[in-house]
Order: sequence, then structure tokens, then C-alpha cells
Amino acid sequence: MAVIGEKLSERQKYDFKRSLEEVSNLKGRGTELISLYVPPEKQISDVAAYLRGEYSQSSNIKSQGTRKAVQGAIQSILARLKYFKTPPLNGVVFFVGEVASVGDQTKMVQYSLEPPEPITTFLYRCDSEFFLDPLKDMLLDKKTFGLIVIDRSEATIGILGGKRINIVRNIQSQVPSKHRMGGQSAQRFERLIEIAAHEFYKKVADNANDAFLKLPDLQGILIGGPGATKNFFASQEYLNHELLKKIIDTFDTGYTDEYGLKELVERAKDKLLDLDLMREKRLITRLLEEIRKTDGGLSCYGEDQVRNALAIGAVDALLLSEGLRKKRYTIECPSCGWKEVVTSDAQPEPMRCPSCGSVTVIGEGIDLVDDFYDLADKMGTKVELISPDSEEGEMLLKAFGGIAAILRYKMGG
Repeated sequence: MAVIGEKLSERQKYDFKRSLEEVSNLKGRGTELISLYVPPEKQISDVAAYLRGEYSQSSNIKSQGTRKAVQGAIQSILARLKYFKTPPLNGVVFFVGEVASVGDQTKMVQYSLEPPEPITTFLYRCDSEFFLDPLKDMLLDKKTFGLIVIDRSEATIGILGGKRINIVRNIQSQVPSKHRMGGQSAQRFERLIEIAAHEFYKKVADNANDAFLKLPDLQGILIGGPGATKNFFASQEYLNHELLKKIIDTFDTGYTDEYGLKELVERAKDKLLDLDLMREKRLITRLLEEIRKTDGGLSCYGEDQVRNALAIGAVDALLLSEGLRKKRYTIECPSCGWKEVVTSDAQPEPMRCPSCGSVTVIGEGIDLVDDFYDLADKMGTKVELISPDSEEGEMLLKAFGGIAAILRYKMGG
């Protein structure tokens, strides 16, 4: 089960994103595409009973073509449900229906996806396109940040996970305001104020330590507030030493309550965006520095060169663009066994075998990024996925074909 702080691997995120992209491009001619979301706690028998009810209701559809398509899709899902005793850990999603094909033709498509996070609500929808919104929400960035907004009167602690802010605790201080009371001397009263403030800061820090130290993938801590208190709190050693190292910056906010947390995230958005952009910028800058060396340095790019470097274990970091939309296809001759593997952005047409002249068979394509991931895993090589949205990511995709590598050692000429 995915929780705040738990992070999908970059490959899982990429594969899931590509699946959704593929499904989102499919359109029906009418309201005949079925999206079915089954939560993990739902009984399969209850789902089957619901679908049988929908099958019965579909007999009222006036259009014969739509009625036949909907009933065919429901029967297909019912057949697939027989393979499940219970739903998978996070549930399962079915996308089934007749989609537009060449000319006036249609074809039946059937997808079953296990989502990266638990499905929370049972949902059945019949429409002209598949319903993907709940799954797209799962792809939102789940990086986790600690949030503190503080002044001398109040502090609020929260956790930012993706785009969601969870409030941990609001703490009201007992620090007196700075004016004289009951004839006490000014110095003594000032001392009491500072002692109370110190105890308040400790209490805030203790709560923040409890909340943040147990997060397995805390990216950083943002501290905000309306005055100088936030800077004092951040600069002193109130927080655990491990958390002090994760403070990203302090930001001016007008509030120190729940609204203050939202304001803090809004003011820090450029800084948060920069974290990922800076990581990509460092990688591409390092690659370019090597490429500019007269001997090419510790770099290579292009599919064939990078494949060769991976095969001999020479790659330190493999840089792949998320914008790659190509697959690896195996072309085989069933008569003589001739075989060739090609990379293409579209499935190749069958051809005559260059060896015996028979018609070749084209295998199902493998996503190029997944293919490189498999090669890298065998060699223990780290893969860095680079978004095409940044300037550096666009350069990787357009100038280097979306595939490059920083090497451990120079390869022989």
C-alpha cells in the first residue's frame, strides 16, 4: 500500500504513465467503452453480480451496435474476473470496449491494470472514452516535504505529499506579550519571556522531530512565518541534527495556521521545482562537459553506442528521455530462423526474408526505455530518467536521440 513518504520507482512511474497514455488515445464511436475500478476490499462475486445487472440493463440501449458492444465488453470483463479469487493488493482496473480502427472498422481492446496505489471507490462507467482521472492523480509527484510555520504566538506543523498538505499539529504558545505586568522589573520579565519562548521552540521541534524523522523519503523542510522567529528557529539547534541538514529555506508568510501552510507551499513552489530541474541540469551539464573534451571524455550517446557501453559494463549513469516513444521489434523468418531486431516508432511491415525469401513475422514491440532498463539492471547500472519539459531534457531528446551515458572508464577506440 502506498502511503505518504513511500515512493514509486521511476521505472514503475514511467511504465504506468505509458500505459495510461496508450489507453487515453483510444476513443469509441459511442458510449460503449467500459471503465471498471475494483477496490482491494471488494468481493469478486459482488463485482460479477453488479456486471450481470448492468448486462441486463444494457438490453434497453436503443442502438443495436452500441448495445452489442457494451454487452460484449461486460462479457469480456466477467470472463477475466474468473481468474481472480480476490482483487490484487491495490485493486484492479479494467478498460474494455470497441474502439475506432481503420475506416469504419472497430476493434475490441482489453486492458487490466494494477494501480500503484489503492483504489478507494468501486466505479463503473460507460462512455465514449475511458475514465482515467483517478489513475492520473496517482502519478502526481509524491515527494514528501516537512512544513513548519511559526511565530511567538503559534506554530503549525504539516507534511506535503504530492499536492496534498496533511496537518500534523497546531501548537499555541504560552509566551507572554512584551509589556510590563504587576510591577515586575523589565529585565526579569524579559527573561521570563525568553524562557517561555525557548520552551515553546523546543515543543515545536519535538513535535516536528516525531513527525519528520519517521518519514522514509523526506526530501527537505520548509519553514515560514510572518517575522524573524522563523529564521531564529531555523538557525538554532532545536530540530534534530538530521533534520537541520534538510532545511531548504525560510519564507515569509502572513499566517501560522493551516492557511499559513498553504501559503508556505505556494511561496516555495519555485524552490521545489528547482530541486528536480537542478538534478537534471547537473546530469546534462556533466554529460556535456565530457562530450566537449577532445577525446569525447567519459561520454557516449546514441542507441548503438550506449548499448555497446552497457554490454561491457562501462556505463556509470544511463540518461534516458521520458519523451522517447520507440519500441524494439523482433523480425523473424519462420522458415529458416533468420532474425533481426530493429528500433522503430511504429510497427514494421512484414517483409521478405533476405535469406530464403519467406514472409517474416513481426513480434510484439518492447518499449525502448524498458529495454534499456533491463540491460542496465543486468549490469547494476543506475538509470536517470530526464523529463523533456526542461531545457536540458529537450536537448537530450533532440540533440542526442534521448539516449546518452556517462561512463566509468573510456572505451577502446
